[in-house]
Amino acid sequence: MAGQNLLDSLQWHFRSWEELKSASIFTKINYTNITLCAVFLVIAVFQARNGLKKQKAYESAKHAVLDAPGFPSIEKLDGFKWEEAEPIKLRPFKKTYHLTMDDDTALENLDPNELILMDKNYRDRINYRRKIMKDHHDIVVAVNDERIRGAVSELFTFLMGTYLPTRYPSMFKVHHTEYEYGKEAVLENIVTGEILPTKPTRATATIKMLEILGRTLDEDFLFLLPSQDFEKDNSYILEAYMTVCPSGFNPREKLGKRLRDIHEPVPGYKQKLESSMDRYFAKMEVGKYVKRANWSLTTGAELYAANAGTHAYEGESEEPINDLDVDKRQTLHRLPRSNALVFAFKTYLYPIKELKEEGSGEELAQAIDGLKDGNVPAMHYYKRGAIWGDAAKRYLIE
Repeated sequence: MAGQNLLDSLQWHFRSWEELKSASIFTKINYTNITLCAVFLVIAVFQARNGLKKQKAYESAKHAVLDAPGFPSIEKLDGFKWEEAEPIKLRPFKKTYHLTMDDDTALENLDPNELILMDKNYRDRINYRRKIMKDHHDIVVAVNDERIRGAVSELFTFLMGTYLPTRYPSMFKVHHTEYEYGKEAVLENIVTGEILPTKPTRATATIKMLEILGRTLDEDFLFLLPSQDFEKDNSYILEAYMTVCPSGFNPREKLGKRLRDIHEPVPGYKQKLESSMDRYFAKMEVGKYVKRANWSLTTGAELYAANAGTHAYEGESEEPINDLDVDKRQTLHRLPRSNALVFAFKTYLYPIKELKEEGSGEELAQAIDGLKDGNVPAMHYYKRGAIWGDAAKRYLIE
């Protein structure tokens, strides 16, 4: 009986105030202890949740990306594994080649989230780029006029401090740290293990920013500013670049030149494209991102081809073609503060055997013939169609 009373006294249930006043001392003590335990539990849970929130807020602040006024918001690419990502397949082949803003050179709208593409070749490409930069530094990176510094700094800060850690958090992470001279945000390249600046200091040379971009991204950049006589000629000048993968041209020879002079060797450019290209560049608005793709064939396997022959010259004879199709994904946008234009491209190499096996052989063979069937027949020779065209077609359709 006594045991049953003890159990009843320990059992928790609500009682009225009158019942509590008449309860035994033992029961009152139990209720007091249980109430205190409940209060302490609530406080502990609240403190724990508040601590977790503070910890999350601290971690979030510690790795917060930099604000990028004027640039579009960038979305995180959830679940992205660069080691498993296949390179995109560009197949910009057309039956007839027309040099015009409305056809072969047509520009498509680009989602800013896709400004920079990553794939499983990233580590190998970065190692390759670093070697080329060491061996051919003065060809692949250069600055013409320091008035371009603001534009280079602007793109550098956006890419290193905002775009990369936001879009590809599995590859890049911002760390906010404190040094003796103050706080600073740095970028960790998780793939290479490097710690890099998110923005330049006053002491950072313009060419140094370009070098860091070249060592971090498998993308080439060219910076253009209006000429001093822009109101008269609507022309843009190449003021700086980081171009590790030039195809058949020496970028150093293009530095400081107007677009029309850069494209002087291109057949039909002056007659078919110069005016419309100048107008398009002049009217390009901030916030608009565009892209296009271009193709060529080469008998070499090097991404760096500043001195290679991707364009034909008099006296050359037919060569066997058993190597690569070179495609370039090109993008263009205007920077919001400096108003400079940034032309960028990423080079993809596809074995011609791959194109044949996937069923694109006939399409490419038609595109080869299409070079001489368009509005600039000389393009067939300029792109070396006369050198490798017949050999390539025989291989593709046999």
